[in-house]
Amino acid sequence: MKNILFVLISLSMLFVACGKDTDYTEIDEQLIQDYIAENNLTTQVTDEGIHYIIESEGSGTQAEFSSTVTVHYEGFLLDGSKFDSSYDRGMPSTFSLNNVIAGWQLGIPLFKEGGRGTLIIPSAYAYGNSSPSGAIPSNSVLLFNIELIDVQ
Repeated sequence: MKNILFVLISLSMLFVACGKDTDYTEIDEQLIQDYIAENNLTTQVTDEGIHYIIESEGSGTQAEFSSTVTVHYEGFLLDGSKFDSSYDRGMPSTFSLNNVIAGWQLGIPLFKEGGRGTLIIPSAYAYGNSSPSGAIPSNSVLLFNIELIDVQ
């Protein structure tokens, strides 16, 4: 009887533990640090942990949360797999910043119109534990090369 009770309690604890969300903050930061080291990059980092590189500052307007932006971009996983590209479609994309992932809401305003650079976004500010497509697994750190064309 004691063995059965022990097994039932153990299984209950396992199910409860599996139901909890894992905090990927430290995992993501280690993945980002490894990527930065492997690629010999120098980044700046926001308070939220979004790493960024400004390759060309630009001279125009900076976006705000309520802005609509036109960007050319490429999106990659840290293993180099490309999951999206406006360049491949031959046309920049226009988005309202308040309708995109939090990493873009926080990262795009770091650039001025005409600027270009890279955002490395921890999973919590990307898609978290949900996957928008088969190309982006759950809890993925995302890298975007961005060219900010227009801010409205």
